[in-house]
Amino acid sequence: MKILTAEFLRSCVKPEDFPKDRLPEIAFVGRSNVGKSSLINSLLNRKKLVKVSRTPGKTRAVNFFHVATADPRLKNFYLVDLPGYGYAKASKSVLAEWGPMIEQYLKARPELRAVFLLLDARGTEDHDASTYAWLCDHVQRPVLVLTKSDKLSRSERGASLAAVRASFRLSEADRCAPYSSVTHEGRDELWQAIRDLVKRDQ
Repeated sequence: MKILTAEFLRSCVKPEDFPKDRLPEIAFVGRSNVGKSSLINSLLNRKKLVKVSRTPGKTRAVNFFHVATADPRLKNFYLVDLPGYGYAKASKSVLAEWGPMIEQYLKARPELRAVFLLLDARGTEDHDASTYAWLCDHVQRPVLVLTKSDKLSRSERGASLAAVRASFRLSEADRCAPYSSVTHEGRDELWQAIRDLVKRDQ
């Protein structure tokens, strides 16, 4: 994928802040320490577009990144970085506003074309399974991405993939792929999934 531009647009703390130009949107969600920022930087071939924090759970807003590519099927879209779950130490007042905003975005945003749920290839947690179930019931079936695959051997990666497919009861048609932000393994496959999902809804 040839990326022409990839730029941070804005951080949104309420739905009124969301972009209004109706471009397709691709959302990324996952546990706060799953390596979401690193994956997005790797996917967009940028080193520091998304800030990688040493403290998981720092993302407290819905962050929009405008991406333009040379692919005629995917000229302009927004990559949307959603706050991580299961780790963030936010106050109760912040969480009370944060949860409904994320839910509203996922359930009611007409521009949303696809959701990518990031899981740690070394093991999933209860939060992952409950998030997957909620997305399937209320939004759409997400594409599962197993991050940090470089930390596993080839045989361990195969076992991890098989375990996730079994525990999440995936069908043969459900996408689930390993990804490494270090080696960029899986980048082409992820771009192909984005192309397919955006094209499907056009």
